[in-house]
Amino acid sequence: MKDAALTLRNHSKEILSYFHTRLTNAICEGINAMIQAAKRKARGFHTFEGYAAMIYLAAGKLKLATPVLF
Repeated sequence: MKDAALTLRNHSKEILSYFHTRLTNAICEGINAMIQAAKRKARGFHTFEGYAAMIYLAAGKLKLATPVLF
């Protein structure tokens, strides 16, 4: 209970700000979660370019068609 009260006291400005503006940081948190997931998928890439490509692939929600044999 002490931890909850301390958290409320430490974040009271942000909590009250939400009720005034009705804005949250949910979009930023979602983007960060997507980047962290891409980071986990990019394990093994030894360059930043590979990491960045994985982020773009995850963030862009690209539809990659599978090759079709003729």
